[in-house]
Amino acid sequence: MNNLYIVNVRRTLSCLIAVFAIILTLFAAPVLAAEQSAMGYLKTAVDPGRAGVFVNGNYLGPAANFRVDRTYALPAGEHQVTLAEPRFENYTTTVQIRPGETTTLTYHLKEVTTANPPFGILKTIGEDKFAAVFVNGAYMGHVDEFNNFAQGLLLNPGEYIVKIVSPGGDKIREEKIQIRTNQVTVVKAGQGG
Repeated sequence: MNNLYIVNVRRTLSCLIAVFAIILTLFAAPVLAAEQSAMGYLKTAVDPGRAGVFVNGNYLGPAANFRVDRTYALPAGEHQVTLAEPRFENYTTTVQIRPGETTTLTYHLKEVTTANPPFGILKTIGEDKFAAVFVNGAYMGHVDEFNNFAQGLLLNPGEYIVKIVSPGGDKIREEKIQIRTNQVTVVKAGQGG
């Protein structure tokens, strides 16, 4: 009799769990659909692809990764988009994001005059390769652009404030550094940084 009772309890519990799952699905599906329908996408077809994408003042990441345009999910509505790259003029425009649709922003940034030597080199090391690197408040690129033997940011000698910010906008590191001619300065971000 005990075994029969246990089997009946298990069946009853299984049925209750199944009914609960069905009810949860029925109520959650419209909420999820409403949330998803309130979102749209911004695709960035930008030259150069290493330009940083800022939406309503918040850094999202680079416009492309290995020459593949990136797509970012955004709430439906009007957004101010700024493209920033230190060797080019910033570009700001307004885009309309529609629910469930992809809006493509296509733009070719205009080059500016570059700095003259002497230079020192800034390298960044961090776990989040798309974290933004700011020097004295100006966007310079993302961590992954300045982190190996062949990459670095050329800066004139002097004192700078380097800030590294995650794509979500959280400050990872801020540090005052001194750049010296023909020397490498490394800023580490993230764990142990």
